[in-house]
Amino acid sequence: MSAGAILKSPARLGIYVFLLVAALFFLLPLYIMLVTSVKPMEEIWNGNLFAMPKQISFEPWHAAWSTVCTGTACEGISVGFWHSVWIVVPATVLPILLGSLNGYILSFWRVRGANLLFAALMTGAFIPVQIMMYPLVRVMAAMHMFGSLPGIVTVHIIFSMPMMTLLFRNYYATLPRELFQAARIDGGGFWRIFVHLMLPMSTPAVVVAAIMQVTGVWNDYLLGLVFAGRDNLPMTVQLNNLINTTTGTRLYNVNMAATILTSLLPLLIYFLAGRWFVRGITAGAVKG
Repeated sequence: MSAGAILKSPARLGIYVFLLVAALFFLLPLYIMLVTSVKPMEEIWNGNLFAMPKQISFEPWHAAWSTVCTGTACEGISVGFWHSVWIVVPATVLPILLGSLNGYILSFWRVRGANLLFAALMTGAFIPVQIMMYPLVRVMAAMHMFGSLPGIVTVHIIFSMPMMTLLFRNYYATLPRELFQAARIDGGGFWRIFVHLMLPMSTPAVVVAAIMQVTGVWNDYLLGLVFAGRDNLPMTVQLNNLINTTTGTRLYNVNMAATILTSLLPLLIYFLAGRWFVRGITAGAVKG
């Protein structure tokens, strides 16, 4: 649409102005973080938060990644990055597999008590995490999984089940039931239909589930702090330890660089797979 056509429509012009203001509102903090992360501390001390750096330095990025202290260790947040990777991968793959299986059962097989099970899962989705924290600590400790990598992965799987089940159940509800019935007539069993028919058709829902789960687990702080243990602290916990330190000079450029590094993976995922996310959400929103 040409600029003249936009100016002739006040409503459309208002929409574009609103979108531009909203974009600037959300991009302004990112801009401040970026310019601060490449400024020497001398420029930051001189003030002018919005000014471009006179001398660009990537030393804060190197320090944030490999040398800054995040507690007693001074190895940067790179250690937390790999901890987050070890947590995110199984905490994404397993919930997607289990959620798709639950949605498949609830949509096509109609097992006894399916509605009751679904209601219980949805009820669990609305219970605050903080209420279940102490019981989960006791359960994980009794199972000798508290403070371990399997323990934090298990906790993320538990909390993801309601949303994953709802997502796949709503998506499978949009598929023609005749496909399932034809597969049954052809002799397909439970697992054969699921693996060879349902999963290949679930790409939009899988993409949405993967984006939601990766970003949710990666950005998590509370569960990682409580259940991961000292040897598996995720990147967000190490970032908090870095920024909230009260000893020495506060290095704002290093803090900003560490913050950007921590948020880089979710940002890249949304930039690269955003259109797939919208397609998957709309594909599962026709019927529920």
